[in-house]
Amino acid sequence: MSAATATAVAPAPATRTGAEMIWEVLVQEGVEVVFGYPGGAIMPAYDALPRYPVRHVLVRHEQGAAHMADGYARASGKVGVAVATSGPGATNLVTGIATAMLDSVPVVFITGQVSSALLGSDAFQETDVTGVTLPITKHNWLVTRAEDIGPVLREAFAVAKSGRPGPVLVDITKDAQQASCAFDPADRRVARPPRPRPARGATADALARAVALIDRAERPLILAGHGIVAAGAAAELAAFVARTGVPVASTLLGLGGFPATDPRALGMMGMHGEAWVNRAVQDADLLIALGMRFDDRVTGNLATFAPRARKIHVDLDPSEIGKNVAVDVAIVDDVRQVLAALTPRCRPADRAAWMAAIEAGKGDSAVRDIQQLPDTGKLHAAHVLHDLWRLTEGRAVVVTDVGQHQMWEAQYYKHDHPRGLVTSGGLGTMGFALPAAIGARFARPDAEVWVVAGDGGFQMTAAELSTCAQEDLKVNIAIINNGYLGMVRQWQELFYGGRYVATPMRSPDFVKLAEAHGLTGLRVTRRADVAGAVAAARAAAGTVVIDFRVQAEDSVYPMVPSGADLGDMIRRPLKSRLIETGADDELTEEPPR
Repeated sequence: MSAATATAVAPAPATRTGAEMIWEVLVQEGVEVVFGYPGGAIMPAYDALPRYPVRHVLVRHEQGAAHMADGYARASGKVGVAVATSGPGATNLVTGIATAMLDSVPVVFITGQVSSALLGSDAFQETDVTGVTLPITKHNWLVTRAEDIGPVLREAFAVAKSGRPGPVLVDITKDAQQASCAFDPADRRVARPPRPRPARGATADALARAVALIDRAERPLILAGHGIVAAGAAAELAAFVARTGVPVASTLLGLGGFPATDPRALGMMGMHGEAWVNRAVQDADLLIALGMRFDDRVTGNLATFAPRARKIHVDLDPSEIGKNVAVDVAIVDDVRQVLAALTPRCRPADRAAWMAAIEAGKGDSAVRDIQQLPDTGKLHAAHVLHDLWRLTEGRAVVVTDVGQHQMWEAQYYKHDHPRGLVTSGGLGTMGFALPAAIGARFARPDAEVWVVAGDGGFQMTAAELSTCAQEDLKVNIAIINNGYLGMVRQWQELFYGGRYVATPMRSPDFVKLAEAHGLTGLRVTRRADVAGAVAAARAAAGTVVIDFRVQAEDSVYPMVPSGADLGDMIRRPLKSRLIETGADDELTEEPPR
């Protein structure tokens, strides 16, 4: 055989349609499930879908698809994927995209677009979705050629999960999906080479200055944010705390990054954090901020925030350093790597005196513990959340909506494990919980998943109960039903003279609503019946909705009014005056919905 004959000839690349390439790349990226809703401009992609091992979950509204992909990503640490058509399909994703953006969640959104020849002509269901979503994505792309689909989608996944994670959007014209071109599955090139990584802040000098501050501090405090969870740094944080003895306060999205049952876990800080936690922040001589961004719900009045504390800030995003709070040592790097580098350099310490001072600061606030409250026959939301924690032994993945119930969950359900709490933080999106829990269910099929939602937010996306039924999903749903838009009503009570404008809410019969979807519905009006209902829900094969009829005018305490000093907390109901500190109209801003 001649040398020429023996030389292997490389096979020609296979031909694929643009629609097929979408699914080829998703399979290459390890995607197993997508959440979506078909329509005209994305139909070629849907027509190709049955040829690929990707499960499609048919949602009832595209916002639900966005939240499902978001919940999937938060519960798993992987990239979520949502698919929609052009025009209203794409714009219905917007709230979910913004939710993911504010909380740094990696989601790839794929939308169909009208054919490229029609772009800019106001064609049927044409919307400039890349223009609409530019401010709420890490990046987005308009793809008009089939040969660009593979490289752009691969780049989209890389952008979504690299650095500070976040959502991206790829808008693909219908003709690009229909066209064919050569496609080599082994070719993993992206559309553009990755940008150079920014200079890292974990220099020897920065680490040395941080260690010096930590070793010298008498009243140090860790502020643990979402970055601990996102970076998978829970073990490194636990090791750092074990060596240095520094207690840990958590942001809402940081809950679970450090075990709540550890004696050095203080709980949540900020607007609805415990009074003694906020007092510890204000009394600290050193704050070690890890993967958090000093947002207003954490700091209160910036001018008076932690006035005696030096500050170390570790964050992957350099734009967060110094944005709200000036710091003494800034380290721009992965928080997991920074903790691993800091721990062996710090002196071992127990800081018993500081812990004792924090403990003494609890005073009579400990009576707020639900275990100390008598059962008067009335059902309080705090009863429900505490009992749910006790009955599930703190092991469930809890997905909350936004409002009073969200804060009660943070106060009374103790999270010991990362990714055990899925909630909308930065955007505060009502309607998030049910669809996000569906996504979490697919991400964690072996986990027990509970929705905790208010009667208001639940109704925004209640149509996704049909998704639960069609997909035969097991999700347990606790509706904290107080007949009001509770958090807004609380602000009206405190700051608007008790004028309840547009907050009393009539709801459907949630038990019958569940049954109409072919699901199980239960109702609880007494604390004595909570355990039985939770047990019945856990034992049932499919999704169960429990309507907890709780006290109507219950409020979340303590509370730092918007714009107030972190130490100026309302600790009990006040009907006769605005707040204990006598604050003026500067503190009467509208709350989020």
